Amino acid sequence: MVTNIIYLNLLGSSINLCNNTCTNVLFEFFSVSDYAIFKLGARQMLTYPSINPTIVTLGPLQIRWYGVMYILGFLASYLLVKYQIRKKRLDIDIKVVDDLFLFLIIGLIIGARLGYAIFYNLPLYISHPLKLFSIWEGGMSFHGGLIGIILSGLIYARTRKTDFWRLADLVAVTVPIGLGLGRLGNFINAELYGRVTTVPWGMVFPSGGALPRHPSQLYESFLEGVLLFSILWWLKDFPLKKGTLFCLFLILYGIFRFSVEFSREPDPQLGFIFSFLTMGQILSVLMGISGLVLLYFRPPMEKAP
Repeated sequence: MVTNIIYLNLLGSSINLCNNTCTNVLFEFFSVSDYAIFKLGARQMLTYPSINPTIVTLGPLQIRWYGVMYILGFLASYLLVKYQIRKKRLDIDIKVVDDLFLFLIIGLIIGARLGYAIFYNLPLYISHPLKLFSIWEGGMSFHGGLIGIILSGLIYARTRKTDFWRLADLVAVTVPIGLGLGRLGNFINAELYGRVTTVPWGMVFPSGGALPRHPSQLYESFLEGVLLFSILWWLKDFPLKKGTLFCLFLILYGIFRFSVEFSREPDPQLGFIFSFLTMGQILSVLMGISGLVLLYFRPPMEKAP
């Protein structure tokens, strides 16, 4: 049995818990869920603010916060892409955006599902291929969704004879909104939480055991959502080569995600890769490298007429 030594400062006394069984018994006895705040060491730890992930139930239909976050993210991106086209007076038909987003939504769903199956749980889906269609059971990969969006965007630009790089820039600066909202959805679902921690803002998640963990969903919501959007939205009005914003999105997201993964609990079916990396970090490194390569090969600056 792996022995864990955990020191707690409880009612002024140091208690040494020497194995997992004792740890579980003690925390179940004190019923962490009955306390809004409890002490671990000399720090205060917050319990997870329980939020019902279901907004409303209408017969067999459930409207959940996570799905609403997806819809709001796409809606914000759709409206902001149209806003950019109007503001910059680009020679792009506004109606093009409607068809483009239909392609992107389809590409996202297919890519995210296939990406999860391939990157995170391949043996399961090889054994049970029909589970690929059981989307309601969960299992969507951002990196897979990104690949799906890029491929669907390329197909759309090729068939409609539209400039892919310009479309990619317009969409890329808006994507962080959906990412930030999506991570809030993860937080409400109490999923994809972080590793055990002693930081004052650590939280006890319902399905994460009795020990406090990093609210890594909130870290990601800020870095991949608020901060990334702020940077790209600020840069969008600078005279940049086509494709620059798209490439910067790939690079910066890769950096932010790689960093946050050090506080995020690895997927249980995979664990750590090479003893210290997660699959999310490996995919984020590849994403960042792709951004650097594309940054070098992006189209030259257009000359002013």
